Amino acid sequence: MAAAAAAAAAACRRAVSHTLTGPPPEFFRVAAAAAATLGNKAGEPPAAATTGASAKYAHLVDATFYTPSTATPPLAPPPPKKKTLTENDSATFASSGDPCIDFFFHVVPDTPAESVAARLATAWAAEPLTALRLACNLRGVRGTGKSDREGFYAAALWMHGSHPKTLALNARAIAGFGYLKDLPEILHRIIHGGVATTGPRRRLVATTVPRRRLVAGYSDKDYSDSESEYDSDDDDDTQTEESEPEADGHGDGTVAEEGRAAAKEEERKRKAEVASMERQRRRAVAAARALDRYSRDASYRFLHDRTADVFADLLGEDMRHLAAGELNELSLAAKWCPSIDCSYDRSTLLCEAIGRRLFPRGSSPELPEDLDDRYYAYRVRELLRKQALTPLRAALKLPEVFISDRAWGHVVYTRVASVAMQNYRELFAEHDGQRFEKYLEDVKAGKASIAAGALLPHQIIESIDSDGVADLQWERMVSDLRALGKLSNCIAICDVSGSMYGEPIEVSVALGLLVSELSDEPWHHRLITFSERPELHQITGETLREKTNFIRRMQWNMNTNFQAVFDKLLDVAVAGNLPPERMVKRVIVFSDMEFDQASLNPWETDYEAITRKFTEAGYGAAIPEIVFWNLRDSKSVPVTSGEKGVALVSGFSKNLLKLFLDSDGIMTPRAVMEKAISGREYEELAVYD
Repeated sequence: MAAAAAAAAAACRRAVSHTLTGPPPEFFRVAAAAAATLGNKAGEPPAAATTGASAKYAHLVDATFYTPSTATPPLAPPPPKKKTLTENDSATFASSGDPCIDFFFHVVPDTPAESVAARLATAWAAEPLTALRLACNLRGVRGTGKSDREGFYAAALWMHGSHPKTLALNARAIAGFGYLKDLPEILHRIIHGGVATTGPRRRLVATTVPRRRLVAGYSDKDYSDSESEYDSDDDDDTQTEESEPEADGHGDGTVAEEGRAAAKEEERKRKAEVASMERQRRRAVAAARALDRYSRDASYRFLHDRTADVFADLLGEDMRHLAAGELNELSLAAKWCPSIDCSYDRSTLLCEAIGRRLFPRGSSPELPEDLDDRYYAYRVRELLRKQALTPLRAALKLPEVFISDRAWGHVVYTRVASVAMQNYRELFAEHDGQRFEKYLEDVKAGKASIAAGALLPHQIIESIDSDGVADLQWERMVSDLRALGKLSNCIAICDVSGSMYGEPIEVSVALGLLVSELSDEPWHHRLITFSERPELHQITGETLREKTNFIRRMQWNMNTNFQAVFDKLLDVAVAGNLPPERMVKRVIVFSDMEFDQASLNPWETDYEAITRKFTEAGYGAAIPEIVFWNLRDSKSVPVTSGEKGVALVSGFSKNLLKLFLDSDGIMTPRAVMEKAISGREYEELAVYD
C-alpha cells in the first residue's frame, strides 16, 4: 500500500512538470491503481492529501487541463414542461420561476425597450416595490448598480405610462441612482415618444479618443455609452463647403475672383438667414409641443412640476451654502440643471419652471406682484442664469466651464470626472500639456487621484493610449474594489464563442481580466476561455496594454462547450486525488448562456449535468459555486430561482462584483438579487400607485 501511494505521488510530480501539455499516460494508470489500493469506495471523496493547498490544484489544472474527458451522461428521460433549448440545442429553463429574477438576469444593455417594459410589467405584477428597486438598479452608477442608462430610461417610460405617481414622487430618489440630468431626459423622451436628445456631443471636443478592441475583428461599432456632461445644442447648422480653385493670372481674373467672392459671401449670408429662420421655427414648434403636453397631460404635468421642484430645492440650498462660504456642501444641481436655451430647456421649458420657483413674484423689486407674465418669465430665466447657475458652476470649478472659456490653466484635474477625463484628455494634453503631464505623474506616484467610478471595464480598455490615462483609471478601479474585499479561490470563465460577437465579447474578457486581478493566488491573473474547447490562460504583462495584447492573441472559436470546462476541472481533481475542500470554490461565468448541447440526455441542463458528474466522482459537496453572468439579450436561464450555490446576474458593470467580495453564506439567485437592491438608497423608494 505504501509503495502504491509513493508511485501515485511520483506520478503527480511528473504531471505538474508537464505544464499545459498534460501528464504522461502512466500518471492516470498509477493514480487509479493507488486509489483502488488505498480503499476508496464508489461515491466517496478521495482521501485527504497530506500536503499542498489550492495552489497544488492550480498546478494540476495546468498539467491536465487539455487531456480528454471520459465522462458519459445517461440516456434521456422525457422532456420536462418548464424547459426549452438554447440557440445551440442544449437544455435550459424558459424562466427562473421568479419574474423579478428574470428581470434582473435578462435585462442587459442591448435588450430592446419593449422587452424591458414587458419584463418590468410582469415583475411589477408580482412584487411592485422589488420591481421599482430593480428598475433603479439598472441606472445605478454607484453601489451595486448596472450603469445601464438606456435600460433604465425604457423602464422609466413604462412607469410613467403605468404608474406615473410612483415615478414622479420618487423623482429625487431616482435621480440619486444616476444623475439629476436623468429627470429632464425622461421629460424630453415622454414628449418625443421615447426618442433621446440628439445633436453633436461636446462640440468643444475637436478630436475623439480612438477605441481599441480586445478582440480584433469582433467589433466594428463605436460602443461609447458615456454620460454627456455638457449640454448639446441640436440647432448648430454650421456647414463646411468645398474650397474653389484659385484663379490664374491678373486683371480680369482678379475682378472675376472678387465677383465670385462677393457672390459666395451673399450665398453664405442667405444660407445663414435661412438657417436662423429654421432654428426659430423649430424652437417655436418645440415650445408649442411642450406647452401642449403640459396643459393636456396631467401625468406629464405632475412629473414636470416634481422635476422643477427637485432642481429648485437643491439650487436654493446651494445658493445659501455659497453665500455662507460652505463650498463643500454644494450639490451638483447647477452642473446638471439645463442651461438657458439649451436643447433640454427648449424641449421641456424647464428653466422657466425652475426660475419661477426660485424667484417668485414679489421676492425682489424687479419682480413686482403685478408684473406682466411675459416679462416675468423672461426675468426669472435671466435670474436663474445670473444668480444661480453661473456662480454655482464657477464655485464647483467644473472643467466644462474652463474648457468653454479656453481657460486651460484653471482646470482642476483632481475634480475631473472619469467620463470627462476620457473625453477631454487629448484637449488637456494639447492645450495644457506640461501641467497635465505633471498631474499624471503625481497620480502614478500616489500624490493625486484620478476618477474611474463611472467607467465600465471595457470602456477603459477601449481608450488605451500612450498617455497612460487608461492604465491609471484601471488601477484606480482595481484598487477601489480591492479595498472592499477580495475574491478567494475564484476564477473567471469567459465565453468567446461566435454568439458573443461585438460588445458582449469585449465585456466578457474585460470583466474576466478584472476578476483575475482581484483573485487571490493560485488563481491570480488566470482565466479560462471556452468555445469549442476550454483553454486556461496565465495572463502576462505589466501594463494594461500588454495584458490586453496578450488577450488579443488568444484563440477565439465559434462553439460554446460549457460542460467541457467543468469536465476538465473535475478530471484534474480526480486524477490528482484532490481533497474536496481544495476544489476551486467559485466560478464566475461571463456568457450569453447559449451553451452547446453536450449531453446524451437532451433535457439535462448543463448545471444538472455538472452536478451529476461531480456527485458521481465523490465531489458532490465540493461543486463550485457558479455565478452565471449574462451579457447578451437571450432567453436562456441555466437554473431556477430556488437552486442553491448559484447566482444569476447580468450587465456590463463591474459594480456587481461587489456582491461576491468576501461573501459567505448560502448563495441563491434570490439572495444575490436582494443583496444587489439593498441599502439606504433603495429604502427611500416607495410605490404610490
